[in-house]
Amino acid sequence: QVQLVESGGGLVQPGGSLRLSCAASRIVFRMGWYRQAPGKERELVADMTSFGITNYADSVKGRCTISRDNAKNMVYLQMNSLKPEDTAVYYCNGLNGGYSYWGQGTQVIVSS
Repeated sequence: QVQLVESGGGLVQPGGSLRLSCAASRIVFRMGWYRQAPGKERELVADMTSFGITNYADSVKGRCTISRDNAKNMVYLQMNSLKPEDTAVYYCNGLNGGYSYWGQGTQVIVSS
C-alpha cells in the first residue's frame, strides 16, 4: 500500500505559476500527475519513472516540468504560463508492481 498526499494547489491568475508537491509513503516506480476538470475525464499531465524517464501531455509540454526527489519519495509539478483551461483537480498517481495509487487531489483554479 502506498499513501500519496498532494499540496500546492490554489488560485492563480492566467500566466502565473504554481508548484504542486506529492509525498509518497514509500518509493514508487512511476509517479505522475493527472487532472480532472468538471465534466471531463481524468487525464495524464505528466509522469516520471524512478530512472528519470518523463512523459508529458501535449497540452502542457513546454509549460510544465515534473521532477522527483527519490530520497524523499517526492514528486513535483512546476506549472508555468497557466491558462484557464488548466483549471482542474490535480491528482498524484503512483504505479508500483502493477498497482495504481491515488492521492486525494488538490484544486488548481486559473482565473483573473
